[in-house]
Amino acid sequence: MVGKYPVITLCGSTRFKEQFFEAQKRLTLEGNIVISVGLFGHSGDDEVWTEGIKEMLDDMHKRKIDMADAIYVINVGGYIGSSTRSEIEYAIKHGKKVMYLEP
Repeated sequence: MVGKYPVITLCGSTRFKEQFFEAQKRLTLEGNIVISVGLFGHSGDDEVWTEGIKEMLDDMHKRKIDMADAIYVINVGGYIGSSTRSEIEYAIKHGKKVMYLEP
């Protein structure tokens, strides 16, 4: 927590850009500090696919999880890809609460 505000890192496939924005807004209005992705590779941010960038972003996202109290998984239709699965495992291993958009 930072002050009285829990910190939540959003995780999930970047193909769900609109759902990321909706979750960020809702969680912020509920009184959370929300950390999100910097680029949406599966939604048109082609810089992600430049050599070395995806690996850097994946590592950076783990550092965002380190800063958080919890992660919130954007799992539209139950979809959880390999990168998100890795982030969930990382969060659990480091004692972070894991919440999901969909059960």
